[in-house]
Amino acid sequence: MNTSIDSSSLTTALKQHIEEAIRAAGGWLAFDRFMELALYTPGLGYYANGTAKFGTMPQSGSDFVTAPELSPLFGWALAQQVREALDASGTEEVWEFGAGTGALAKQLLEALGSRVKRYTIVDLSGSLRARQQQTLEKFGDQVAWADQLPDNLHGVIVGNEVLDAMPVKLVFRKGGEQDGVWSERGVVIAADGSFAFDDRPTELRPPVEVPGPQDYLTELQPQGEAFIRTIADRLKQGAAIFIDYGFPETEFFHPQRHMGTLVCHRAHMVDFDPLVDVGLKDITAHVNFTGTALAAQDAGLQVLGYTNQAHFLLNCGIAKEMETREQKQRSQAAKLVMEHEMGELFKVIMLGVGEPWIPMGFSHGDRTHRL
Repeated sequence: MNTSIDSSSLTTALKQHIEEAIRAAGGWLAFDRFMELALYTPGLGYYANGTAKFGTMPQSGSDFVTAPELSPLFGWALAQQVREALDASGTEEVWEFGAGTGALAKQLLEALGSRVKRYTIVDLSGSLRARQQQTLEKFGDQVAWADQLPDNLHGVIVGNEVLDAMPVKLVFRKGGEQDGVWSERGVVIAADGSFAFDDRPTELRPPVEVPGPQDYLTELQPQGEAFIRTIADRLKQGAAIFIDYGFPETEFFHPQRHMGTLVCHRAHMVDFDPLVDVGLKDITAHVNFTGTALAAQDAGLQVLGYTNQAHFLLNCGIAKEMETREQKQRSQAAKLVMEHEMGELFKVIMLGVGEPWIPMGFSHGDRTHRL
């Protein structure tokens, strides 16, 4: 991790890069392309530069905390489900997307031991890869890194807070459901040189009609759904587990959610302006898990389960394991399952190849019927 980065130089260079992309696109850039450049431009984008991102406190220079950083029992519990999936599919490899600091990989490898022959991380960030290599050094050749998936994949795929970082399209309805006009929101260069939103007419629509007389802004997630289809195409034997904050379709496109879910994270604070300080803060949107499930099913995968994080971790035995830990560890782990912390906001969806089966993480409280 490089904490000596000149943030002013970084955001200036990234801003210039995005300005060039806007001009090349004729002066208007769809928001999903802007978000992709802001997050993933090599060396400059938020996930591709060396700034601190993950941590429990803003004093560390971090912007947000994820479940593996909060408690090692997250990885321990997830490992119980991964082990069952490896056994059920007769496979011995784990693939993790967006491994962050490597904390989750470390927890899974410690819990699974020799049951995993190879643990492969797919991550676009060179700076994070270096941090992961340092974290996972003791596991030697058991861990590998890849820039893309192989054509044929056999094993269990894991993704914690991966889908929410996929670029999204923004669509905006001016007026109510009866005569409202839909536009796609893009980014232009304003007269003062700053980035600004600009709406253009579009044929894009949410997958369900949104009732009500109000203006309505929401996200569409074609890149996230395309990612799921790619997983389905490559996964020949095994399962995939994705954990993220989000909702089923009926909640995602609820009339009261008229400002969408797009937010930015910096120094453990939330703001709603992705057009400023590009490269220095995370841009994220909640996941439409119905869209995720339909993309998986249409591509040939089975939806093995869908529930909230609390049910999933409790089903995997986290409560009993908490009893063996010290008070501080129990308190940290409790945040993973408390409804007002991460327990309800975060959801877990598990996809599989072949005949459906009931994984332990969804044995109680499965919500697949709500998708």
